[in-house]
Amino acid sequence: MKPLNESKHHCRYVPCLTDAKKECHHFSPLLSPHICTVAGQHLPKNKRPKEPGENRIKPSNKKVKPKIPKIKDRDSADSTLKTQSIMMQVMDKGRFQKPAATLSLMAGQTVELRCKGNKIEWSYPVYLDTFKDPRLSVKQHERYGQLTLVNSTAADTGEFSCWGQLCNGYICRRDEAKMGSTYIFFTEKGELFVPSPSYFDVVYLNPGRQAVVPCRVTVPSAKVTLHREFPAKEIPVNGADIFYDLKRGFVYLQPHPDHQGVVYCKAEAGSSSQVSIKYQLLYVEVPRGPPSTTILASANKVRGGDDISVLCTVLGEPDVEVEFRWIFPGQKDERPVTIQDTWRLIHRGLGHTTRISQSVLSVEDVETIDAGYYICTAQNLQGQTTVATTVEFS
Repeated sequence: MKPLNESKHHCRYVPCLTDAKKECHHFSPLLSPHICTVAGQHLPKNKRPKEPGENRIKPSNKKVKPKIPKIKDRDSADSTLKTQSIMMQVMDKGRFQKPAATLSLMAGQTVELRCKGNKIEWSYPVYLDTFKDPRLSVKQHERYGQLTLVNSTAADTGEFSCWGQLCNGYICRRDEAKMGSTYIFFTEKGELFVPSPSYFDVVYLNPGRQAVVPCRVTVPSAKVTLHREFPAKEIPVNGADIFYDLKRGFVYLQPHPDHQGVVYCKAEAGSSSQVSIKYQLLYVEVPRGPPSTTILASANKVRGGDDISVLCTVLGEPDVEVEFRWIFPGQKDERPVTIQDTWRLIHRGLGHTTRISQSVLSVEDVETIDAGYYICTAQNLQGQTTVATTVEFS
């Protein structure tokens, strides 16, 4: 059927949804489009044909409260995203489960952890990395990273974590939204404390910075106390100055000189008890920063055939290493010299301890080419300091 002439009949043809004969109601073009009816079909009793003008939208005075769609808080979504763990623990019979924040396993068990992603980095107890332990295996597969530890021991107790990498070419950074971690206690008979590679350790107390006595346990339920060797007594742990952290040890919040001395820890679990290694607590007075450096020559005026030595000295924190570099007059001519680096701890009264690092450059049978500037550069993690002195030939 061809459309009716819209201008003549004042209506438009809209195909109906049936093949029966169709009729078009003639309405004004300003009104809504016509409806199609089937010829011969009667309208229901409660229905009547609409009169012209009835399709107009009638204004209403009823106030309708607009519905505002609920939108999730972006911050909460982002925080949820950041806390999502990508780590899974492989259980027996090929089952997987998300590891809890802390796990307690018997020593000797095999631990297999997987983290989803094609570029996964891992962190695990320093003990395993220091000794390049063959019991530990870390592999990267196409869709996940895998860490496997066999024949576990109490010494393996610690944090195991993973994270994804976001890379742009050769430059990669940690993906904060894709991380996972668990702290595993490996319980071993006769080992309440995590074993230490030495029988004695030094803990440096720095003003304004936390210090940790690292006596960690392998049994989470163990009761741990801190003791001073001399005078022999238990050190009160009130949570204000000192508190105990299962994953770290005893934490000194505000170290001061009175905390110095030799201490040890004692753990009790059931009928078992154990004493840790001893820790020497030393108070440090030197603030962190570039090396405090001085230089001194054994003589500033020399004659041919003399021997001279130039001493470069740094005073710093006991646990901060210092590296030395030298520039001297005969260096271009490959003049043979002797350089010796040493360090030691010194006590400077009131129980304060400082590390003294020294580098000595020695020249034998001085010649004219040995006259000039002797330059020493001392460097630590905070920066470097350069000092110089002159030696004249007479």
